[in-house]
Amino acid sequence: MFHQSAEARHSPRDKPGAPHRMMGRKPYKYMHYFVYILLLSNKQLYTGFTANLKERLLQHQNEKVKSTIHRRPLKLIHYEVYLKESDARRREKFLKTTEGKRLLKMQIRDLLNEIQTDHQGKDAGVV
Repeated sequence: MFHQSAEARHSPRDKPGAPHRMMGRKPYKYMHYFVYILLLSNKQLYTGFTANLKERLLQHQNEKVKSTIHRRPLKLIHYEVYLKESDARRREKFLKTTEGKRLLKMQIRDLLNEIQTDHQGKDAGVV
């Protein structure tokens, strides 16, 4: 007959202060895909897609994106996260249509109103 010690019967994660084995790991194996909206210096909205949002924003800020190079400074005002690349690309394509732009502006209207109010307030102080 084989006997285990009390310590051997418990896994390391059961010990007080021991980290759980899933800590630091992602519980899924999917990448993230982003659809993002930038507010450009001319107050237009730019819609884009990327798998690395931080890197893509740096590219925009460092004049590496042809379509936004002359419309800086720019500001990230909205993004959506998808697990499937095809879903993100479909959403980006839709948001670039007239109907998609209209629905997006309705969805984030409070933010757009706040931005417009802030912009008007800054202009009011300029003589």
